[in-house]
Amino acid sequence: MSNRYLLGFDVGSSSVKASLVNADTGKCVATAFYPEKEAPIMAVKAGWAEQEPQMWWDNAKLSLKKIMADAQVKGEDIKAIGISYQMHGLVCVDKNLQALRPSIIWCDSRAVPYGEKAFRDLGAEQCLGHLLNSPGNFTAAKLAWVKENEPDIYEKIYKVMLPGDYIAMRLSGVANTTVSGLSEGMLWDFKNNRVADFLTKYYGFDESIISDIVPTFSIQSEVSAEAAAETGLEAGTPITYRAGDQPNNALSLNVFNPGEIASTAGTSGVVYGVLGNVNYDKKSRVNTFAHVNHTAEQTRLGVLLCINGTGILNAWVHRNITPEVGYAEMNDLAATVPIGSEGVTVIPFGNGAERVLENKEIGCSFNGVNFNKHNRAHLVRAAQEGIVFSFCYGMEIMQQMGMDIHKIHAGKANMFLSPLFRDTLAGVSGATIELYDTDGSVGAAKGAGIGAGIYKDNNEAFASLDKLQVIEPDEAHRAEYLAAYARWKDILKNNI
Repeated sequence: MSNRYLLGFDVGSSSVKASLVNADTGKCVATAFYPEKEAPIMAVKAGWAEQEPQMWWDNAKLSLKKIMADAQVKGEDIKAIGISYQMHGLVCVDKNLQALRPSIIWCDSRAVPYGEKAFRDLGAEQCLGHLLNSPGNFTAAKLAWVKENEPDIYEKIYKVMLPGDYIAMRLSGVANTTVSGLSEGMLWDFKNNRVADFLTKYYGFDESIISDIVPTFSIQSEVSAEAAAETGLEAGTPITYRAGDQPNNALSLNVFNPGEIASTAGTSGVVYGVLGNVNYDKKSRVNTFAHVNHTAEQTRLGVLLCINGTGILNAWVHRNITPEVGYAEMNDLAATVPIGSEGVTVIPFGNGAERVLENKEIGCSFNGVNFNKHNRAHLVRAAQEGIVFSFCYGMEIMQQMGMDIHKIHAGKANMFLSPLFRDTLAGVSGATIELYDTDGSVGAAKGAGIGAGIYKDNNEAFASLDKLQVIEPDEAHRAEYLAAYARWKDILKNNI
């Protein structure tokens, strides 16, 4: 048995997951997450969301301890460490590398006015041309909130970092970050290939608080003696990869090249595609960040589309329309209805304001229902079709930015368990869908293997990735899919 293992952490807002991957076979040998129940999120005021960074570290140690025991792996057997993390969070530490306050995490909305004001004051051309996004509610705007509202804390800040940077710092005692991380915080200037000094000057930040920059795939730091004593890892073990959860999800699905797409469809849905040139959406309906393999010499940008009303709509339909059957039976029921749901159309945006609709909140609506013709099967199918159509609507924006979408990679989970959902997405988009068995912590471990030079490239790292299913577009019914989609877009236009 090989004694070479790779360790991956996935620092989420609900738990911290850790996985061990056999470096030679590429297979996951152990995985665990803590807490076993969802981690708490503090909301002192409406719209706030905070977590203690120490909690992430404690849960990372618990997860690591369990997988090392389960796999009977020793610290010296682990050759590299990779980290995936919840994006856009803000962690502030003092000169002793102690957190000064709870982290303001991704779903905290208090900083929206700070980002919107910067966008107005600096101008759309400056922000979009350099940041590729509006400053919005991202890390830089959150730091601006701290500066104005908690000046005593702000004055003590030695470094600011993202959640993944914090875990790397606890492992190594070194504060650093990546270009990909800075880009998701709105702190990277793509036009000038440097820290976005125009934004730091606007907010009045001293650039010394930004952590040193290291390549995404590299020996970023090494496990310290102190962390080794806490974790059972060997001092000197290299930390060789880190990325936000969406870029890392794409990496986990071996999505590295222009035109390749990674998608998830849980409560909300994400389509994340790789773009080979610097571009942005002028209406800021999608977000653009540096992908894991972006460099000054090779442009690789991750364009992120988020649809809020995805699995949450499917769950609502299940709960209120077909509560007596399981999801599989619900999918079978929907399949009894023809493509297009015989005229029933669902606009799925019932989970808050949608960025893809320029932050409008239009709600969910069922359209075209005929009491003498339609039944619950039509409503179930139309809901799933509506979710797919919202994905395709966003993907059209990505295509307008120059992305050629020909293949969609996804894990076989959540909405991708539905044959109807998969077939409709392939049928409307014209893209082949490939379903894989993987997750973020396993991807982070393999990313560490690339960063450590154990794998020569991503293709070697993901050669063992299990492809579970391939769904090709149904050309025979393409016209029906496109007609239903066109009707959906006409109804959407009347709602916005």
